[in-house]
Amino acid sequence: MDGMDMSVRNLTILGATGTIGVNTLDVVARHPERFRVIALSGQHQIERLAEQCRCFRPRYAVVLTEDRADALRARLADVDVEVLAGARALEHVASLPEVDSVMAAIVGAAGLRPALAAARAGKRVLLANKETLVMAGRFFMDAVRDHGATLLPIDSEHNAVFQCMPQARPVADGEAHARSAGGLPAGVRRILLTASGGPFRARPIETLAAATPEEAVAHPNWVMGRKISVDSATMMNKGLEVIEARWLFDAQPEQIDVVIHPQSIIHSMVEYDDGSVLAQLSHPDMRTPIAHALAYPERVDAGVPWLDLARTGTLTFEAPDLHRFPCLGLAYEALRIGGAAPAVLNAANEEAVAAFLDHRLSYPGIAATLERVLDRLSGLVAEDLDDLHAADAEARRLARELVTRIAA
Repeated sequence: MDGMDMSVRNLTILGATGTIGVNTLDVVARHPERFRVIALSGQHQIERLAEQCRCFRPRYAVVLTEDRADALRARLADVDVEVLAGARALEHVASLPEVDSVMAAIVGAAGLRPALAAARAGKRVLLANKETLVMAGRFFMDAVRDHGATLLPIDSEHNAVFQCMPQARPVADGEAHARSAGGLPAGVRRILLTASGGPFRARPIETLAAATPEEAVAHPNWVMGRKISVDSATMMNKGLEVIEARWLFDAQPEQIDVVIHPQSIIHSMVEYDDGSVLAQLSHPDMRTPIAHALAYPERVDAGVPWLDLARTGTLTFEAPDLHRFPCLGLAYEALRIGGAAPAVLNAANEEAVAAFLDHRLSYPGIAATLERVLDRLSGLVAEDLDDLHAADAEARRLARELVTRIAA
């Protein structure tokens, strides 16, 4: 191991009780000599957070409200952990001086401010929160560069692209590849993000009006939260990833393509000017990109089975049908509009998906809501974070109003 950095990395895990957080702690538990948990945060699953605190003994545990903090303190009366509450507490544990790396895995717009706090504190940011880049890509990337932070993507697709880029290295203060005219590294032609197509890839379109939340969350390959599973069904998840890729890799919309790959073995690809296409392959298990980012630039065991290509079977690819997946087209539209449009689209999607999961909106109603909100609010300005939060709030208000009308 000569030349390897074997120092212990101190971690804050934001969103510890969600799928990404649970998988992160699974990898951490396999390498106690490499990683130490300093802080954990959770929202609704107090029992799970208490169990995690008992197992990993962090110095801090953060929840959003005082009543949940009291409930957590009662469960941890015999454990030496300081329980904090509120959004400011999330920013505090994301920027602790003793913390090296921050796993930013809070779902939704609530994850933006603590991720920004980590970047402004110059941390190694392991970014699993899509909304940070979708809502505030320019502001977040500026914070990463201005404060000497290191950014590593956790989404399996962006992590795959990162691994396939020339001389792959994280975004950090003062670092940049030689750029082609479009912003991608010199010699790179385009990014190919793969998508499974979700549970409705081959379902007759005329039957989608009757699709239920239970059917939408039954992803054929991945184990994910309910909201992200619905986004996969509509392919809004891939649309958000297109917007993320624009900021992570300084790419233009026309340099980012999506291809459906139902087997979810190839996680994304990078095409070069000489015709080469580099791909990253692994089982569809989030522990692979998590382990990659946790240990980067080293490699550690993630607990994932080895990929046996002889038994994998046929790998297939197809172009996405925008008639079946209109949300993907709306994401490209929002990216081209720029300004607050991506934040508007994201906020409207969160409201529409919540209504669908609550049986208050039909499956096709999700795309219908997004289209109308984007049409009405695409011109909102985004000069600073306050503008983005205002656009987010207005998009949510309009989306809730439209959900009521569409449902009626």
